[in-house]
Amino acid sequence: MNAESIRKLLQQVRSGKLSPDDAVEQLRHLPFEDLGFAKLDHHRALRAGMSEVIFSQGKTPAQLATIFSRLARHRGNILATRASPQQFAAVRKKLRKATYCQVARAIVLRRDPTIYGKGTIAVVCAGTSDIPVAEEAVVTAEIMGNRVARLYDVGVAGIHRLLANHVALLRARVMIVCAGMEGALPSVVGGLVGVPVIAVPTSVGYGAAFGGVAALLGMMNACASNVSVVNIDNGFGAAYVASLINRL
Repeated sequence: MNAESIRKLLQQVRSGKLSPDDAVEQLRHLPFEDLGFAKLDHHRALRAGMSEVIFSQGKTPAQLATIFSRLARHRGNILATRASPQQFAAVRKKLRKATYCQVARAIVLRRDPTIYGKGTIAVVCAGTSDIPVAEEAVVTAEIMGNRVARLYDVGVAGIHRLLANHVALLRARVMIVCAGMEGALPSVVGGLVGVPVIAVPTSVGYGAAFGGVAALLGMMNACASNVSVVNIDNGFGAAYVASLINRL
């Protein structure tokens, strides 16, 4: 349910095309639908502008397929993050138009092509090993109605690669910067642009990187004042916040 679908529903009741009882039936699962193993928040699109996103990890293929198909009964785009090929196979049996982004590990059902963002979100990553996290951000930002520009493998070990794309950086309205190792890239990017920079520490690195903790702490101590930080490997969270900023 979103504002537009409720508005159309009320107009149908007013015009006599839909009875009040039928309208109540359609609204019966607002604000949530209890499946026993999950409670689907059909009200979220109305509150937040984006349907509930499914975190697939830990769910069985059957559970994910049921949740995905129930959400798909309502209008709007559907996204499931951290999904496996086995989970996608179960979803695809119910929804043939669903697609799987293997690098991002995301299942997508795209039905609303509207661009809601006012500018471009640039997704930057330090190295090729950071691309899966960056692609999760890209898929999320795109399904939330944003134009997205990718800028990959431009880490501080070869800073000239980043500086060669200085014009592309300046065109973005919001930046998402993914990096592992010591996590220095967001601070560098933040010093080059005058827009919000959302830093995503990745779990890429050798032993002392502590699975992304070193990058997380480095980013939280960034000297660039326009840098904020999300959790390790959380490309989804970064893109969600970037999308909200891009709509303002």
